[in-house]
Amino acid sequence: MLRFLQDQIVERVGGRQKIQVDVRVVSATNANLEEKIAQGVFRGDLFYRMNAVTVRIPPLRERGGDVMLLANFFLSRFNQEFNRNIRGFTEAATAAMDAHDWPGNVRELENRMKRAVVMAETRMIDVTDLELASGEEAMPDLDLRAARLRAEREVLQAALARSNNTLATAARLLGVSRPTLYGLMEVHAIEIDGMKPAATAETLAVRADAAKTE
Repeated sequence: MLRFLQDQIVERVGGRQKIQVDVRVVSATNANLEEKIAQGVFRGDLFYRMNAVTVRIPPLRERGGDVMLLANFFLSRFNQEFNRNIRGFTEAATAAMDAHDWPGNVRELENRMKRAVVMAETRMIDVTDLELASGEEAMPDLDLRAARLRAEREVLQAALARSNNTLATAARLLGVSRPTLYGLMEVHAIEIDGMKPAATAETLAVRADAAKTE
């Protein structure tokens, strides 16, 4: 495997001739392989041969409007699969999906949508069909300051996801300096791989401005 990854050469079982192949390897995991290497349960030489380009896919809870985009995709797919004619979601169902943490990521959303389309008794999917928290419990705070902070946090998370957690790139996407980005991350308690940005004078200024709006 190591030789194949390094030189893209294989040999058939029982064969003697080396065969050059032209392939690309795409692999995925939800484990922290660097930690596994340190623990001695994953080979470092294999990791470094495979790790030419890393693409981090953030969890669903960090992907802003992706929840409703995926929910509508699954609604269309399961309507066709089960010959249903569900038209959409109630306001409470939409709020519940936005508020849910989605610990099972896209698979959880897919399974909840499948069950909802099959079990729904009306043309609109409600909270009970999704088996999520009630609409009143899930409705977001409509206070404008709270809404602004929620929107700011979503944009921060989107920029970090798009930049693969490269802070310089994320700051450029947001149109702010790196110290300002550090400050915003601290205000919103956003960490990257367990790293907390250090407080700076600009960080403290951002926190002070945020406190004034409360």
